[in-house]
Amino acid sequence: MTVRRTAPSGTRHRDADGTVTTRPEAVRPGTLPPLLRAAHLGPSVAVTTIVALLALALDLPVGQRLVVTAAVLTGQLTVGWGNDLLDADRDRAVGRSDKPLATGELAPSLVRRWLVVTAAACVVLSLAIGWRSGATHLVLVAFGHLYNTHLKSTPWSWLPYAVAFGGLPAVVTLAHAPPQWPPGWLVGAAAALGIAAHVLNTLRDLDDDAATGVQGLPHRLGARRSRFVATALLLTASAVAVLGPAGAPAAWARTALVAVVALAAVALFGRGRAPFTAAVAIALVNVGLLAAAAA
Repeated sequence: MTVRRTAPSGTRHRDADGTVTTRPEAVRPGTLPPLLRAAHLGPSVAVTTIVALLALALDLPVGQRLVVTAAVLTGQLTVGWGNDLLDADRDRAVGRSDKPLATGELAPSLVRRWLVVTAAACVVLSLAIGWRSGATHLVLVAFGHLYNTHLKSTPWSWLPYAVAFGGLPAVVTLAHAPPQWPPGWLVGAAAALGIAAHVLNTLRDLDDDAATGVQGLPHRLGARRSRFVATALLLTASAVAVLGPAGAPAAWARTALVAVVALAAVALFGRGRAPFTAAVAIALVNVGLLAAAAA
């Protein structure tokens, strides 16, 4: 039997003729989709979009806008990969077919390497915005990893979401010239949106999490109370975004607030998928309200 090496490290594969080939662990075309799924691409893009909208609303220069958006995206990717790496055994135990690390579709070593490279890019991009904004963003990313490593299964599971979402406006306003802290109402509305996002995201996995010993705040509250809390927080975020800025709210903002109240009724009393869909719709309206209010 002969041994042929195509790279210094990688995965070993036995060919039909008995030849053992070591293949490098690179991102092949078929590997990219599961790699992005393992990074929680949907939430990562959602958070990045919020920052991009805030940067646009606050009229950051185009170059800074691109850098701050890229910095937030890289930070979110590291948090997503870190989450799936730590949860791989739990996901495997409950048969999560949507988790590439749990199914063996991805090698943990590959994800770790991408996490390290992306984390380095996150640090460089964050500091390129300016030290105030960059340091703030790195603290928010650290809270995301703190959730993964320590707080996910505690009554304080909501705290990293409150800090991370509440701090996002500061990442943008501190990149402005001159740097400035965002108003308190904007921080409060974003923090309420973040906690609601945590509760809503957890609702889908309550049973699986309970089976593997995860006991964050939504698990302790239960599905019914969690739905109420998430809806109340979304309503609060909407009201603060509309009423917080100085001056009378615009007619369209008042109309949006009425729509949010109607959606909240569906979120509280609807059946099937309707409550979750309504809550997500409120969250999307809140993102628009926050961006418009920041402007």
